Amino acid sequence: MLSGVLLLDKPHGLSSSGASQRVRWLLGAAKAGHVGSLDPLATGMLPVCLGEATKIAGEIVAGRKCYRFEVALGAATDTGDREGAVIETASVPPLDEATVVATLGRFRGRQLQVPPMFSALKRAGQPLYRLARAGIEVARAPREIEIDALALRALAPDAVALEACCSKGTYIRVLASDIARALGTCGHVRQLRRLYVAPFEREPMVTLEALQQLVADGAPVPLLPPEAALPGLPAVAFGPDAAARLAQGQAVLGIDATLAGRVRLHDERGRFLGLGEADGRGAVRPRRMFVDWEARARAG
Repeated sequence: MLSGVLLLDKPHGLSSSGASQRVRWLLGAAKAGHVGSLDPLATGMLPVCLGEATKIAGEIVAGRKCYRFEVALGAATDTGDREGAVIETASVPPLDEATVVATLGRFRGRQLQVPPMFSALKRAGQPLYRLARAGIEVARAPREIEIDALALRALAPDAVALEACCSKGTYIRVLASDIARALGTCGHVRQLRRLYVAPFEREPMVTLEALQQLVADGAPVPLLPPEAALPGLPAVAFGPDAAARLAQGQAVLGIDATLAGRVRLHDERGRFLGLGEADGRGAVRPRRMFVDWEARARAG
């Protein structure tokens, strides 16, 4: 079964779910799941986990993300981006680079952010965006986020282009609106592109058009192995007997007693077996094991 992570350059106008399903169809994968949703307005890196790699999607979600976006000043919309209806207008004060840079400094670091109504978060089983479309607004608890970096890329009389690197759960539309308020006006996201999702900062993306051509030509598809998403986790190798016990859900003794927390599990030939949890006393329990489809095929 096809397994791996494909770094899609999601096009404008397509939902994340629609994009991942198109990848699944093109590659004939048994299952697929995207990591970290992008609005249809947004473009850029959308990791699509295929096959067994869907088991490590949660590890990628936790990674930091970097965006480049443009904030249109002087008008706020109900969705926080250009696809929404204008709900407020305001004059834009004269802005210089020093003023904008100083304002951005107030948004770096840990902070609380209230999720927008136009989001996939649920209340009593209903996505908030459905309530918003019905004209219903409910209270949302603030969430802690962290802005690692926030830089000015361009400044115009009615817009600012910014680049932000942030923790999971950060809504760029809310950040853009808050920055516009801090600059003495209102605003919304005009353009949004995700530059990368950690740990894939230096990995190239592939467009749907390029992927379709590769499939048509019978050329190799740029799939990353699932373990490429886990570079920060220590790796532990096991012989055949221990690997078999792990595959059966049993704990294994005899690893480095200094290891505690999640670890990558490999066999003696270096093949990735899955994720485990080391207890800091020399034992590891399987946490999320991968199916060896090649071995099953050989066994008939």
